[in-house]
Amino acid sequence: MSSESSGTGPILGAHLLRKVDEKLIELLRSLSPSEWEAQTVAPRWQVRDVAAHLLDTVLRKLSLVRDSWYVENVNIQSPQDVVTLVNRLNEEGVTVYRRLSPSVLIDMMKLACEQSASFHESLDLFAEAAFGVSWAGEERSLNWFDTARELTERWHHQQQIRVATDRPGIMTRELYHPVLDCFLRGLPHLYRDTEAPSGTVLLVEISGECGGKWFLSRNNGKWELVKEAGAELAARVTIPQEIAWRVFTKGIDRDSARAQIKFEGDPHLANRVLDLTAIVG
Repeated sequence: MSSESSGTGPILGAHLLRKVDEKLIELLRSLSPSEWEAQTVAPRWQVRDVAAHLLDTVLRKLSLVRDSWYVENVNIQSPQDVVTLVNRLNEEGVTVYRRLSPSVLIDMMKLACEQSASFHESLDLFAEAAFGVSWAGEERSLNWFDTARELTERWHHQQQIRVATDRPGIMTRELYHPVLDCFLRGLPHLYRDTEAPSGTVLLVEISGECGGKWFLSRNNGKWELVKEAGAELAARVTIPQEIAWRVFTKGIDRDSARAQIKFEGDPHLANRVLDLTAIVG
């Protein structure tokens, strides 16, 4: 595991989307008919549903963002409106694309992923993205953050399929660390209403080769990720990399997660980390 702190610079993930999706195509082509029916850690989704979701979301993003193709007017007034909309769109997409045969779905996925990768690689990293990363509390985000969010989606859903079919994971530092780094950008928003004296520092550490350290500091009345502690730690949370992605994507129940996580220092600060959810819905 790297000793350097994370969470303070842009995440350069556009080129990684292509690599993650290439591994997805390889994975889907290797599945047997029975494996397409396997249950995933998402309670309502089998492997075929997760694959359908991955196809739907990439096609939807290309249509909305690249092609500016809108078929309905949506009035978003609150964060809950975003959740409701995303849940509806996800359900509609899965309902349609789960009907496809593996052969048809994989061919469509390959074409869509190639176009998606090229599109994200073409974006100005520091221009404003079409959508803000809502789970990080941003109404407006830069393209690098939106692309990193896209990487977390592609990575963690593929990992769900790998776990369900007992296939080797994609926990390499190149692919997994940027996912973790993106997830943990949600910490300042999560702690926004948590009071603490100025200078209070929480360390979240993901153990393992793909992990790292994220320092969350309270300064001038707000929480922010910083490069180093600068003060004695008020709390420290150590999460094994094997379960970290599941903790932040509703892929493990809290009691099971808690039994595998090490908490030190102020329990109020430390336990709050378990509430970080880096997905919408």
